Amino acid sequence: MKRSSTKSTEKRDFNYREIDWELRPGGMLVQKRDVGVGSSGPMIKIKVSHGSCHYDIGVPAQSSFGDLKKVLAHETGLEPKEQRLLFRGKERENDEYLHMVGVKDLSKVILFEDPASKERKLEEMRRNQGTLNAYEAVARVRAEVDKLSEKVVELETTYCSGTKIADKEFVVLTELLMIQLLKLDSIEADGEAKVQRRIEVRRIQSFVDTLDILKARKSNHISNSSHAVSVTTQWETFASGVGSLSAPVPIQSATKVTQDWELFD
Repeated sequence: MKRSSTKSTEKRDFNYREIDWELRPGGMLVQKRDVGVGSSGPMIKIKVSHGSCHYDIGVPAQSSFGDLKKVLAHETGLEPKEQRLLFRGKERENDEYLHMVGVKDLSKVILFEDPASKERKLEEMRRNQGTLNAYEAVARVRAEVDKLSEKVVELETTYCSGTKIADKEFVVLTELLMIQLLKLDSIEADGEAKVQRRIEVRRIQSFVDTLDILKARKSNHISNSSHAVSVTTQWETFASGVGSLSAPVPIQSATKVTQDWELFD
């Protein structure tokens, strides 16, 4: 008998579970219930209207409006804090119980979304749409810059091959790149779209720098070539002057001296 009593005590200890309590509106302290899980009491069906949508929700008759919101969250996608429930023309609080305000089987409840929550969602949608528009605008500029980058490479290749390039080609290509830079500057972007815009700005700046370097090298090359021709011309003039027979000044001077000495004698 003593052994059996020990087993019974162990069994009771094993099945022991801490009980949560809640205070009912009437002041009665009762065990807290979980909606849909071991809830006691009869089930009722509530007709919930949300705009053009209608839901038949089954809940225990003694549930609270907060419990009803939790069930509706799975049906509507609205979080409980985003829901407002009206019954008999009055908004009901989460701690009000269905049976205590007269909600019965097939009663009608109206659900509408909290205005502040709705405004936040609209703002988020506008922000997301703005981000999408920024992505698309940056993508269009990127496509144009890709085309212009090919022309920059062609121009650089042509220059390296020694082919003459008109200054106008550098100027026109630079202006086309600057137009794309102005387009990027007009795009309002946040987050990742802003990062993509910055990347394209840096790409354009690098291409413009490349064109400036090529143009400067071309100008320096022409300047050096002109300077070399000028020096050669000077050396040719100097050589022709030294070899010229039209410099008789020393001869005339010598002749004059000779004549003077003759007169002296």
